[in-house]
Amino acid sequence: MKITGKIWKYGDDVNTDYIFPGVYTYMTLTEEEMGKHAMEGLDPDFTQNAAPGDIIVAGKNWGCGSSREQAVKCLRARGIAALVASSVARINFRNSINEGFPVIICPEAVRTTEPDDTITIDFDRGVVSNRSGDYSFAPYNAQIQAIMNCGGLIPYIKESLKQRGKLRQA
Repeated sequence: MKITGKIWKYGDDVNTDYIFPGVYTYMTLTEEEMGKHAMEGLDPDFTQNAAPGDIIVAGKNWGCGSSREQAVKCLRARGIAALVASSVARINFRNSINEGFPVIICPEAVRTTEPDDTITIDFDRGVVSNRSGDYSFAPYNAQIQAIMNCGGLIPYIKESLKQRGKLRQA
């Protein structure tokens, strides 16, 4: 799989309150409504202009703070195709996998990507490309790749149970 998108670039320590403001955490919102508030605590331009297929490029410790999965769901609901970061907070990385949201750790690509660039992520080759060059990243292990291929952990579990004959069709 290969994706190309316009990037939104952010620095280090972007916490979950910036990604999905805490004021909305305990409201009953659809995922579409959540997407309207993505990055509202940090970047009004993103909130107004991010488009499906865009890619976030970020520094170190993306998604630090609370473990709220809304910080991933709102980006996915907004149509953000992937995140390329220098590093990601462990809980945010796991929430991303659970939600089927691609997260790539590639510090070299982050360092060489400029705001308003377009980048390409080739998941099969493990390469992020920008106007400065091509940068390798470690691919997901087989288990995580299977979860991502299904669109997240819940769809993966449902598919696994269905294949084993342990899930009744609705």
